[in-house]
Amino acid sequence: MSTLTHKKVSEYYGKVLQTKKDLKTSACCTLDKAPVYVREPLKLIEDEIQTKFYGCGSPIPLVLEGMKILDLGCGTGRDCFVLSYFVGEQGEVVGVDMTEEQLEVANRYLPIQMKKFGFKKANIKFHQGYIEDLEAVGLPDNYFDAVISNCVVNLSPDKEAVMREVHRVLKPGGELFFSDVYADRRLPAWAKEDPVLLGECLGGALYWKDFERLAKQIGFPDPRIYACSNIDLHDQETIDKIGFAHFTSITYRLFKLSGLEDACEDYGQAATYKGTIKQSPHQFVLDNHHVFKKGKPMLVCSNTASMLEDTRLKKHFDVSGNTDVHFGLFEGCGETPLDASDKPKGGCC
Repeated sequence: MSTLTHKKVSEYYGKVLQTKKDLKTSACCTLDKAPVYVREPLKLIEDEIQTKFYGCGSPIPLVLEGMKILDLGCGTGRDCFVLSYFVGEQGEVVGVDMTEEQLEVANRYLPIQMKKFGFKKANIKFHQGYIEDLEAVGLPDNYFDAVISNCVVNLSPDKEAVMREVHRVLKPGGELFFSDVYADRRLPAWAKEDPVLLGECLGGALYWKDFERLAKQIGFPDPRIYACSNIDLHDQETIDKIGFAHFTSITYRLFKLSGLEDACEDYGQAATYKGTIKQSPHQFVLDNHHVFKKGKPMLVCSNTASMLEDTRLKKHFDVSGNTDVHFGLFEGCGETPLDASDKPKGGCC
């Protein structure tokens, strides 16, 4: 599975970069402010883990207690440790990364972090391997409740293989909740060969529309945008090379659900959030245009109803109606250009 691209990326993150201060752009550093519920466990995580963390978002979903979660490209394990805190001792977290130097840090601090969380036994396992071939590290079919990744998929030379593996290891109703860097156009082939552009998460960035096409092809029919931030290029050499393109950090959520439609169809269904998620008692954000206020019914398309009713979120929502009577396309369904300032939509209703 090892390729020249893998070698370039591993060398960049294992040997060239020592801390996030060595990055030339804001692409591989957290742009979205961590949610309040994530800040508490972050205070407990060792400094070296955090200074060598190169994420571009905060892909830590809610409702994790007792769940099995996989982190693709876990690096020093920062997000794995946050997930560990939320899943608890009865849950399970698995991290996969190909860079030995990054995993050495993660494993070195594993006993310390478990002690800080008050856990008697570790609930995390780290594997060295490639995210394009999770079977090689022993990860079974239909196993995980959720898969996350933080600014890593763009680094892969075979993104289709990554997406297929994610779909394979997720349980039915499972979720891919991940942050990555996207471009507003298809980049030239030479960008993927430049070790700095590749390592800075720019050279391998997909055109956002191509990603959504790939997601649908793999079996995630309705990708939803959860958060979106513009990326600034600070280094003049990088600007000279790739400044013709605009880059965006996007957190997507995709559910492995059968029966989802390719548009937002209206069946007169409604969903009401019960306010029962501890970390978010007043509202629940499904994506960047579905915010459910506690106790307030909200009309939803059939896809949204399924995302709430046929996943781990089920016990926190009351969903009324069914798909017996169709009322046509949900009002407002249509295409939305990608522009972080305009809060692009990942769905239609």
